[in-house]
Amino acid sequence: MRRRVKPLLIRCVTAAGLALGLCGLQGVLKGDERTVERPIVGKRTRIVLIGHAPDHPFGSHMYLHECHVLAKCLKQTAGVDAVVSDRWPRDAAVLDRVRAIVFYSSPAANLMLRGPGAKHAEELLHDGVGYAAIHWATGAEGNDLGEQYLRILGGWFSVSFGGLEVSPSRVRQLDPGHPICRGWHDFDLRDEWYLRTRLHPDARPLLSVRVKGHEQVVAWTFERPNSNSGRSFGITLGHFHDNFGSETFRRVIVNGILWTAHLEIPADGAPVTLTPQDLDIGRAPTSKR
Repeated sequence: MRRRVKPLLIRCVTAAGLALGLCGLQGVLKGDERTVERPIVGKRTRIVLIGHAPDHPFGSHMYLHECHVLAKCLKQTAGVDAVVSDRWPRDAAVLDRVRAIVFYSSPAANLMLRGPGAKHAEELLHDGVGYAAIHWATGAEGNDLGEQYLRILGGWFSVSFGGLEVSPSRVRQLDPGHPICRGWHDFDLRDEWYLRTRLHPDARPLLSVRVKGHEQVVAWTFERPNSNSGRSFGITLGHFHDNFGSETFRRVIVNGILWTAHLEIPADGAPVTLTPQDLDIGRAPTSKR
């Protein structure tokens, strides 16, 4: 009897182990039967990037295109699900379980806090969702709105008190030990600099340039009070499309976005590999007569 029980026991254990193994594999494959690299649905970090049609000369303020560029970079960080939306999502489900919201747009304070999604946006920010604003998205039109935005982003810009200057300068790290500064060093850039940007007293200046003999902060971080550890990242760079062709430039922004989502940034910085096709915006449209 014992000689017959032993093989039977082995077969049972083997079958059970195989079943458990198949169950585990099935969980990994859930959502895409062709790959085992995709995490189980619901455990990815969702980041939503919001832009709209360009409102400046071709080759600048290419909002939606650059959002797609950044989304492709963000997806190279394991577990990140990046989604691009033309203005505030009409489908609220797009923002389910969102960990960070990014605006690359005209003044985002007006779009987010005075638009159709204002109540939802305030709820998400209060709950600790990360927030990042790029270039003109750091803007607000109106002092009252600007002061409200200051408490969300940690800084804001307006031509009513600021200025603009296009020139080459060197972008310098003011806080090299910050996680956003991982994987890159000071670099030269030609951009449209925003001058006299207003910062919250608790904002942490991160990058600066020297313009017309004066230092100007062009990026900062802000840990929002009373927001369940919400983080914000503001960066006024990003006027010209060509600057997104720089790996260093992309890494600065992607690192900042990941930081707002409370994700660990690698020692070498976030991966931001692109192809020439990813950056191709074609030719400027010809005017119709």
